[in-house]
Amino acid sequence: MKYRTLGRSGLKVSEIAYGSWISYTEGSAERIAREALEQGITTFDTADVYGGTRAEAVLGRALENVRRESVEISTKVFAPIGPGPNDRGLSRKHIMEAAHGSLRRLKTDYIDLYQAHRFDERTPLAETLRAFDDLIRQGKVLYVGVSEWTAGQISEALELADRMGLDRIISNQPQYNLVWRVIEEEVVPLCEREGIGQLVWSPLAQGLLTGKYLPGQAPPAGSRAAGVAASQFASGALTDDVLKRVAALGEVAADLGLSMPQLAIAWVLRNPNVASAIVGATKPEQLAQSVTASGVELDDEAVARIDRILEPVIERDPRKTPAEPTDYRS
Repeated sequence: MKYRTLGRSGLKVSEIAYGSWISYTEGSAERIAREALEQGITTFDTADVYGGTRAEAVLGRALENVRRESVEISTKVFAPIGPGPNDRGLSRKHIMEAAHGSLRRLKTDYIDLYQAHRFDERTPLAETLRAFDDLIRQGKVLYVGVSEWTAGQISEALELADRMGLDRIISNQPQYNLVWRVIEEEVVPLCEREGIGQLVWSPLAQGLLTGKYLPGQAPPAGSRAAGVAASQFASGALTDDVLKRVAALGEVAADLGLSMPQLAIAWVLRNPNVASAIVGATKPEQLAQSVTASGVELDDEAVARIDRILEPVIERDPRKTPAEPTDYRS
């Protein structure tokens, strides 16, 4: 496993991070967390909304006997986690209450990276940034970041933090993969200038880029597109045109001696603004396979070949931010 600095901060993260969005049952989460540690993963990403707070609780138990200083735990706040009008958003009240809930569930005294899961149009940005800064001053949060913010929103937050003398955000967590590149036009250039690193989610496009989905065939039994998460699978991703182009990537991977997951994750990590690719898993062996992409380098010829195959189905429109899984090709 290789490690990268997150933006211009001093925080090191593993090139492959484990994300608990799709796996938060007791047994599987513990086995996968153990596999992650054995593979050299030190960065664990979750959110209070995943599984209705269950993901944080399960991750906290899975890491309970791990030396705290050896891992980086990131979580997020914004989405509704209760029935009340203040159980959501980025108000001071919700941020403070949500942070304490996350600390309790994660069984830790501090969160390495606390992220605004989405932008809150209903709360003054200064209120949000001050609440985050207060958590840092209290030692409950070490760094702050955002997820799926536009370049304009990130820029406004940076300017306001500088004007108010607050800690700046150091990271953004967007969807980014071979077919979803909406951050490249505006977000990445801004973040490169301002010292913000990307912790990207869905580097395998929810499994689309593993090659498991084949044109003209139903999704395999047990796959995400066929299972309980089918309703959240990217709409339009399973068209014959998309699947034929993804299948053609198999030849590129084979010529390079790589698996398709290795190819897809290595492509994401080729972007110097990307600090880590967050991968989910329901089985330890899936995580072990993803980890092998760390350190793989793709040459310009391979990248050009990939682009020629995928170009008609690549989404680049920055107006697609914030992204949701169901946005793809919709």
